Amino acid sequence: MSERPNKTRTTAQMMEPRKSRVQIEWKTCIRVGVSVILVYLAIHYWTSLTSLIGIAVGAAFPLILGGAIAYVANILMCFYERLFFPNSKKKAVVKLRRPLCMTLAFASVAVALVFLMRTIVPELFACLRMIVERLPSALAQFFAWTEERFHVSEYIAGSSLFPGAAFDWQNAVANAINLLLTGVGGVMGAAVSVVTMLFSTIVTVVLAVIFAIYLLSSKETIVGQVHRVVRIYAGERTEQRSFYVLKTVNDAFHHFIVGQCTEALILGSLCILGMLIFRFPYAVMIGTLVGFTALIPIAGAYIAAAIGAFMIFTVDPMQAVWFLVFLIILQQMENNLIFPRVVGSSIGLPALWVLAAVTVGGGLFGIIGMLMGVPLAAAVYRLLSRDMTARERGVTVFDMPDDLPEK
Repeated sequence: MSERPNKTRTTAQMMEPRKSRVQIEWKTCIRVGVSVILVYLAIHYWTSLTSLIGIAVGAAFPLILGGAIAYVANILMCFYERLFFPNSKKKAVVKLRRPLCMTLAFASVAVALVFLMRTIVPELFACLRMIVERLPSALAQFFAWTEERFHVSEYIAGSSLFPGAAFDWQNAVANAINLLLTGVGGVMGAAVSVVTMLFSTIVTVVLAVIFAIYLLSSKETIVGQVHRVVRIYAGERTEQRSFYVLKTVNDAFHHFIVGQCTEALILGSLCILGMLIFRFPYAVMIGTLVGFTALIPIAGAYIAAAIGAFMIFTVDPMQAVWFLVFLIILQQMENNLIFPRVVGSSIGLPALWVLAAVTVGGGLFGIIGMLMGVPLAAAVYRLLSRDMTARERGVTVFDMPDDLPEK
């Protein structure tokens, strides 16, 4: 009598895995079906989807820009907070630390931007003015050279460029006046468009800065709320994985920004010092430009070399050649001495993948893609490397130490 309940219990226990297995299979089929339908709809309505995404991004652009400003300013703010009595527990110091450090962070960014504008823009306008002043004589020399070798004036005289007596001058004057009035209208429309765009840009920047201030002032609360939402609605495992990925991406961007800014400051200072020693023109302007474009990996050096050589060429062509030689030597020092010591292996991305990230990012999104491609590629590289190492060791990535070297 006592064996039958045991058999019944054993049979029920054997039926439960089958039911759960069937439920799991049905859930998997439903998820696959929904995913296929969503992919089909996205492909079929791709144009409408991209336009909708563009509208959403345009509407949220002040918030996106504010998040980017807050991320960069947070690096400086954390640096100042580590210096402003970090171990003090006084209420006045604790209350003052965040607003003061935030103000110093925004002030530092503003001072850097003003310095760049006051250093580069006036010199650039002076160079353009010099080019405009020398352009007529250069064109005259060019036309004299073409006349001497190709006799262009004889070709113009034999062509129909200059009309004869049968030409309707009155109609030509009327057309010229009409074209002038149309041009004036176009200029007025362009002026209105420029004013409107300038006003819209100012409003966008102001809203972005305000949003960045709110993010920085309550960043701990926001992070805690995001943790809670993901944990409740997606589960603890999804929360752990998601924030592991976000932490890796944040580390890659943080090290990239700090390392590149430090390297740019050192490289720009060395370039200014070297140009002053060798008496190159536009030393401060070109040195500042070299430091600023050093924020763009690989491609920044070529941009600075092209602009700097062109500006020096307007003064002395031979000095432009020597400037290129000087910049090549400086770039070799930067690649072999400055970059490994300042940035080092903090990014953790081989040179081949750096070049690939800059090329693909620049091709897709221009300068912004060049800047963001390297840290994103570094984050993906680190995630894949740690995951493969964890699988080889038979553990999860969460059980591995953070300072484990990637292969």
